[in-house]
Amino acid sequence: METTAIDLDALRNEAAHCTNCELYEPATQTVFGEGPPAAWLMLVGEQPGDKEDIAGEPFVGPAGRVLDTALERAGIDRAEVYLTNAVKHFRFERRGNRRLHKTPGVTHIRACRPWLDGELRAVRPAAVATLGAVAGKALMGPSFRITDTRGQVLDWEGHRLVPTVHPSAILRGPAEARDEALAALVVDLRVVAGLRP
Repeated sequence: METTAIDLDALRNEAAHCTNCELYEPATQTVFGEGPPAAWLMLVGEQPGDKEDIAGEPFVGPAGRVLDTALERAGIDRAEVYLTNAVKHFRFERRGNRRLHKTPGVTHIRACRPWLDGELRAVRPAAVATLGAVAGKALMGPSFRITDTRGQVLDWEGHRLVPTVHPSAILRGPAEARDEALAALVVDLRVVAGLRP
């Protein structure tokens, strides 16, 4: 376990100086994964958002609060989960004083893939869940479609992997559909919870 922690610390320190793509320039900082170094579950999101970019931690903004609610309802303690993103820098466009999310491109996903692979090797989770299409494509390739496999347990490179939606999709959806969308995310996460060793 100590070796894993050292590996993650070394990766985190190295990633802090990453210049593999242009996203490092406007971003506040690299947002590396966080959680127990031997977590049974790794959740992989898309990229940090505005709040995450400022705080330097994954899933601390509005989508993180939705995720916390869903995890709790699914019976998963966030403290036992390693949380990370496929892309480690915030991609955005400015509108006045606001920084609006912009979906990362293939070049950004490829540039960050060594960091994600390193996290997977170091943590060695029993289960992985991808949150959203970008994370799914980052691990399973461009042909991945979330609608085809959502909530299913897939065998991926020796891991049991469950794709689901990103919690930010719930926030972007119509207000009257949010309860139903959150309930559907909880159902998927209960599938994940069933993979706990």
